[in-house]
Amino acid sequence: MSWTEWARHDGVALAERVRTGQITAAELSAQAAAGIAMTNPALSAVVEVFEDVVADPLRDGMNPEGAFAGVPYLMKDLGPTLKGRLQEMGSLLMRGNRAGADSHLTGRIRQAGLNIIGRSTTPEFGVCSSAENPAVYITRNPWDLDFTTCGSSAGTAAMVAAGVLPLSHATDGGGSIRIPAGVNGNIGLKPSRGVFSIAPAASDLTGLVSTQGCQSRSVRDTAAFVDHCRGGAPGEFMPYWMPAEPYVELIRRDPGRLRIALSHEWGDYRATPHIAAELARVGRFLEGLGHQVDWALPEVDFRAAFAAQTTCYISNFAQTISNLLAPLGLERPPADRVEPINIKIWEAGLHTSFTERARMQAVFNTTSRAFGAFFESWDIILTPITALPTPRIGTTEYLTISDNPSVHDWFANLWRNFAYTPLANLCGIPGISLPLAAHENGLPLGIQAQARQANDGLLLQLSAQIERAIDGQWNAGRLPRVHVTA
Repeated sequence: MSWTEWARHDGVALAERVRTGQITAAELSAQAAAGIAMTNPALSAVVEVFEDVVADPLRDGMNPEGAFAGVPYLMKDLGPTLKGRLQEMGSLLMRGNRAGADSHLTGRIRQAGLNIIGRSTTPEFGVCSSAENPAVYITRNPWDLDFTTCGSSAGTAAMVAAGVLPLSHATDGGGSIRIPAGVNGNIGLKPSRGVFSIAPAASDLTGLVSTQGCQSRSVRDTAAFVDHCRGGAPGEFMPYWMPAEPYVELIRRDPGRLRIALSHEWGDYRATPHIAAELARVGRFLEGLGHQVDWALPEVDFRAAFAAQTTCYISNFAQTISNLLAPLGLERPPADRVEPINIKIWEAGLHTSFTERARMQAVFNTTSRAFGAFFESWDIILTPITALPTPRIGTTEYLTISDNPSVHDWFANLWRNFAYTPLANLCGIPGISLPLAAHENGLPLGIQAQARQANDGLLLQLSAQIERAIDGQWNAGRLPRVHVTA
């Protein structure tokens, strides 16, 4: 099919063409591989294409009867593992690392009929806001190659935005689905706790803030992905819940009149005047759809929440790095193979005490309760995805190749731009980034909607209502400069 026709199809539409015999799964994978070959030299978003799976979509156990019927898909090079395949986590330390088994979610993705044809880029261990280390790769924004995709689901964001794939894998420990979706013009849902399993290596109890998901260009693709890939593995610590009806059915109906709060004042952090104005404009648009919209904010101790979140990241990442060092016979991260800020995180977090973690958990609790109380009066809160413009390539203050001597100062700098997303991870609530706005320079600006825990369906229902109202023209119908149709 032509690239224009390809880009007009979401994953659900491509799957329907396979089911009706108009195209085969192998032809889909070949076209996706051609799209990668065409765009990746400029974007550096794909680490590896699995040529054997492109040639034979059934090779690794993809279910051709699944909902997506062989639609091609990239796995972020972090998180779920693929048996026998490399997983290098954006790090020189992990070069050559091969997985011994599939993760539970890998099996769910394949059972859903998604054909995993390769690996997409991520910053080292998913820690920073951009996949940008010249010694590894520099992933660029398809809207303007001088700017970052942000992260950590960097390569997925670029490939989906460039029209190569209709949807692709992403993970989110503090905004890593929503932030790159927001700056690349994609849809990015971070689900509630209890939706996607991170078995067998971890659980929602041990992971605390991290979850799985996808980025897409249509609400129904995201809904279908959640419907068919959700669910716990045997032995989960936390219950895995199911909605009353599949999301693909729910999103066909508009929600009732919603109480929607707006805020760009998130504790000490404020959006630029332009970003605040874009948020207000979207609020007026939602009023036009019949919703009640006003400015409001949860009664949260934001300083305490971000301090607790920082403690969580430092201690979690330090343990993650330690777990990677042990099989390599290393006592500390080697400076020539691990990025400087990640070494500092390891040093800072290695000896985090139980008392410090207990204080952190106490703040998690009070913060989650405050959001819970807020959602007794409001259905949704709307924020920008970022407070500041998208960084240019080479803005090292956001990167783990930074020479900042203080880990805490490095994290504090991240919050100045990326404050709106991580508390959803802390609380376990859902958040979705929608491509409804733009920065002053024309780059996409995502608008985030958050709701109470397990109200993922309401976010998708509102998103589908918006999608119908704009006739599917996300990003005002604009396409990136680097695109399969260009």
